[in-house]
This record gives sequence, C-alpha cells and structure tokens, in this order.
Amino acid sequence: VKNGIDGPRASTETIAQLTVQALLRTVPPALPGIFFLSGETALDEDNEEVATINLNTMNKLYKDKMPWHLSFSYGKALQKTCIVTWLGKAENKEAAQKALKARSNANFDAVMGKYVPG
Repeated sequence: VKNGIDGPRASTETIAQLTVQALLRTVPPALPGIFFLSGETALDEDNEEVATINLNTMNKLYKDKMPWHLSFSYGKALQKTCIVTWLGKAENKEAAQKALKARSNANFDAVMGKYVPG
C-alpha cells in the first residue's frame, strides 16, 4: 500500500502498517510467501532505496505477526544502479557487478528486517 506518485507522502511506518494490515485481512496463512515488486516512485525518490526501506520496515515491525515470508521480486530496483554504472562499457563491468551485489545484499538485509538505509 503506497501513496500515489503525485499524492501526499505516507511515512514508511504507515506504508508498512497498512500493507501488512491488508495482507492479514486478505491473504490465507497457508500461502508460504509474498514477493513485492518495487513499484513506481515519484521522480525525486530513489526507487531502489524506497523499495528496500519499505520491505525492511514491514519485516522489522511485523515479522513475528505475519504467517508468511515477505521478500522481493524486484527487477528495476535491483538493476537500476547496476545498469547506469555499466552503460554497456567493458571498463565499467566490475563496478556494475559491485553495485548489483550491494543492492542484493541490501535487500537480503531488508528481508531480515535489518537493513540500515544509506
């Protein structure tokens, strides 16, 4: 549950609360996991970071209250920095791989509810 791109901004905690509340009301506990897409964000927001922070907040605040595993199925939010770093140039390959690994590690931490933004 997120605010619209042009609407007022909800706090990360509010997004986590309303998302988990909606899931608890509608998703059967027998489902083993829920995997989030990163979604669109306003132009002045970092899609990668916002998606990671939202996932982290849900897991940090509500992990013990949910019957499912919350994780990610991001494409854009994992690849954006990597692609922008690489730009198709061989000399950028190592830096791009490091960027992808860093974002993957950040999202692993978010699944554990232990991500530190930045």
